[in-house]
Amino acid sequence: MKAISIGELLSSHPLLSGLPAADIETVAGCARNVIIKPGDMLLAEGQRADSLYLVRYGIVSIEIHSPGVGSIVIDTVGPGGVVGWSWLFPPYRYHFDARAVEVVRAVAFDATCLRDKAETDEQLGHLLYKRVAEVLLERLQMTRVRLLDLYGSKSVR
Repeated sequence: MKAISIGELLSSHPLLSGLPAADIETVAGCARNVIIKPGDMLLAEGQRADSLYLVRYGIVSIEIHSPGVGSIVIDTVGPGGVVGWSWLFPPYRYHFDARAVEVVRAVAFDATCLRDKAETDEQLGHLLYKRVAEVLLERLQMTRVRLLDLYGSKSVR
């Protein structure tokens, strides 16, 4: 069986699919294949945003900490999802926790490397920022729907 290259993994992920082969090759230099065990943290709130994860297999819970309650799951991300977009925005700190719910296979990017490549190659940077912005918009819309489910039937005065 032929081993799959990191470039092939990247070009098959929804975030990067359709990018020119040269761009895939450029960002592949910042990427590594990782396996995260159930219960392990991918990232933690307040921590330096040094990685971006493209989930290939498994489920990641996105969590916030509430005093007196503990961790609250606010979203889950599965195959084809993206975790850790804070690498794009100063001060480059994560705003949520992310934990593997089950075994997760992902491509992890070194955020500094990826940011440097995006800043050096303006066309690549534009494509990456645009695609990550689409993920952010989708997550915001899903949050809106969840809030409507929770509070939509109650009268607010």
